[in-house]
Amino acid sequence: MPARIERIVSLAPSMTETVFALGLQARLAGVTDYCDYPLEALAIAKVGGALTPSLERIVELRPDVVLATTLLNRRETVDALDQLGIPVFAARDPHSVQDVLLEIASVADVLDAAERGTTLVAELRQRLAALQQNLAGRKPRRVLFIVWHDPLITIGRNTFIADALRHAGGESVIDLEQDWPRISLEEVVRLDPEVLVFASSHSEAVLQTFEALAGRPAWQNLTAIKKRQYATISDAVNRPAPRLVQAIEQLARQLHPEAFAAPSAAPGGVR
Repeated sequence: MPARIERIVSLAPSMTETVFALGLQARLAGVTDYCDYPLEALAIAKVGGALTPSLERIVELRPDVVLATTLLNRRETVDALDQLGIPVFAARDPHSVQDVLLEIASVADVLDAAERGTTLVAELRQRLAALQQNLAGRKPRRVLFIVWHDPLITIGRNTFIADALRHAGGESVIDLEQDWPRISLEEVVRLDPEVLVFASSHSEAVLQTFEALAGRPAWQNLTAIKKRQYATISDAVNRPAPRLVQAIEQLARQLHPEAFAAPSAAPGGVR
């Protein structure tokens, strides 16, 4: 790594969000086509997709370092950049919220912004601790996190999203090793989740998906369907970046609205 990093290329939306959260966005020389948060990221030069970025474009941008993740990027990309003499920092696949916080601190350290990273992570930890105080003594809600509805895909127990659910006062009814298991409608009926959880920035689309699932004959006796209990949170929960904590807070307020002093201020309780 160079002693001073002035130009950064990010190959993952989570990395781009982290750089912005650290206040280092002026150093971003390039990002992927999918780096869409914050809105300012849309104006930064693009290098293509996360899986198949343009190496030529990356070279043109003269980065001091390229930020990548083992969760999203390919080893072939990292090897190719290494052969071109371009340093790459690749964060490992996180399996918990704690892993995500450690990665944020690591990125800050690589970018010679350790003090900013320490402050940011301390703030995020403080918010999580306050959340746990609110949820103390409350029974976790049994939830099904829906990654995709047709085919039905959810999360495994070792993903950071499953751990995020636990921090929000929920627990996934799916307990499988596979990170993104495809499950049958019959299995969901057997497990009978209390709440269906969706991650989306479009509440109208979530309502349509819920109605489509509710229309399946096998699901009509599900507790979540009969009571019309579903939660919609920011799709930030899908990214191992600082906004993950915000998504956890949103979900906690919907799963346990009674635990908060001003539940009406929450972005909607479980429907």
